Amino acid sequence: MGLFKNLNFEKLKSGLAKTRNKIINSITETISGKAVLDEKTIEEIEEILISSDIGFETSERIIEKSRELLKNDKNRTSQNIVDIIKKELTTILYKENSNQNNFDKYKPYVILIVGINGVGKTTTVGKLAYNFKKSGLKVIVGAADTFRAAANEQLDIWANRAEVQIVQNKKSSDPSSVVFETINVAIKENYDIVLIDTAGRLHNKAHLMEELNKIKRVIKKLISYAPNDTLLVIDGNTGQNAIMQADEFSKVTDLTGLIITKLDGTAKGGIVFQIYDKLKIPVKYIGVGEGIDDLQSFEPNLFVNAIFEN
Repeated sequence: MGLFKNLNFEKLKSGLAKTRNKIINSITETISGKAVLDEKTIEEIEEILISSDIGFETSERIIEKSRELLKNDKNRTSQNIVDIIKKELTTILYKENSNQNNFDKYKPYVILIVGINGVGKTTTVGKLAYNFKKSGLKVIVGAADTFRAAANEQLDIWANRAEVQIVQNKKSSDPSSVVFETINVAIKENYDIVLIDTAGRLHNKAHLMEELNKIKRVIKKLISYAPNDTLLVIDGNTGQNAIMQADEFSKVTDLTGLIITKLDGTAKGGIVFQIYDKLKIPVKYIGVGEGIDDLQSFEPNLFVNAIFEN
């Protein structure tokens, strides 16, 4: 059983066009026509990185590293500085990146999906289900966001699109009962992947923690090693607010990875680098479109290349 690799470089490039324009095209315009870079130009580049949601501390570190490398390099051309920035951004992503999952070792492999309402959490569950199913895996979805009737209806539509089984409990508002039933079915019917959609509330952290802990206890009663992953869905459009959400959720549950949605609609794709640098939580998947196959596996090299290549 293998991890799905939904990778489409051209679609990724297209989805990151606004981010590329904000970062690379702005830098190119700043250094255009300059044979040699001076200190003022380097400071302008730093401002571009900061304004692109890469963040102050991360941008400062990149620029300082660039200055250090340029001191020992007689080549202070515009292309050289672009190459240095590209290399440093790639290094940031590889420090924390881990897309290795033990799907072969664990069956069923249980994934909890968390996140606030409005970030695309429910549609992301449907897209994940589709990708896993497309990889030849047997997938079941648990609709444990019982506090929002619309969420269950939406998830039902996406599950049908993905052609996977969905478990709902319309008689009970207890998310744990849905989880219990889903896991039981997964064990009895030999499913490979279990995806659990959870309620998206953050305003009451105590209640959220209690609910997530209860769900985890129910899962562990049936499968001692699970959940295998707890993935937080965040909206790339929200920029700095995405950092705050990830930070808050990491206080109430152990996050193993992030899914960043809606990167195609924003120039804030630089937030990915800041998330890695600040939170040390790996990005597992990114959304670059509304289609069912527009959720891609996150690959650092491809991501950086898609930003830098016109």
